[in-house]
Amino acid sequence: MTEATTPQVRVPLIGEPAPEFTAETTNGIMNFPSDYKGKWVILFSHPADFTPVCTTEFMTFANLQPEFAKLNCELVGLSIDSTFSHIAWLLAIEEKCAFRDMKNLKVTFPVIADLKMDVSRKYGMLQPSASDTKAVRAVFFIDPKGIIRSLLYYPMSAGRNFVEIKRLLVAMQTADKYGVATPADWVPGEDVIVPPPTSTKAARDRMKTAADKDTKVIDWFLSFKKLPADKPKK
Repeated sequence: MTEATTPQVRVPLIGEPAPEFTAETTNGIMNFPSDYKGKWVILFSHPADFTPVCTTEFMTFANLQPEFAKLNCELVGLSIDSTFSHIAWLLAIEEKCAFRDMKNLKVTFPVIADLKMDVSRKYGMLQPSASDTKAVRAVFFIDPKGIIRSLLYYPMSAGRNFVEIKRLLVAMQTADKYGVATPADWVPGEDVIVPPPTSTKAARDRMKTAADKDTKVIDWFLSFKKLPADKPKK
């Protein structure tokens, strides 16, 4: 007897173009990612409508939406439910739900209806070992050129960390703008890492700049510096 095997799930990788799709949403038909050219996008999935963890997440995303907009970032949600179910759930969130200090929140970002699971499969959101009919909690960061820059996966039982989601977005934007990297637990306003030199001569030269007031050289491969005054806002 042949043992049953779990179907392989193809997850789009960092650096790859975001898979294209056309889908119905609570805001009308979406052509992705072409509708968002020039903007960052956070595409996130949730297991189902009218579930408690998802409700707290949607409220948090809606509450933070203005902050993401200031970072040139749009939000797009998805679950394997119908548009009618989405609409009913979003109205319930606005009219009945309260979480921490949030209530009467109107969710205005689009929520994809994915009953046929086409989008979920393209993005590896449907993982049979977790569920055959519910998308796991995935978060895809897609840059203004339509390239996947990062992805996070959470189990269906655990809500997402929105401080980290925003921090990661700002870190990637900072790295792109200034050609730097960000250290562990970095938050806006802290020093960033200068890329290490790639030749012996450059390494020696780096050590000679140890006294530079704007750069702190720990060793040739580890150097920190402050960002200009126009650094991304917190």
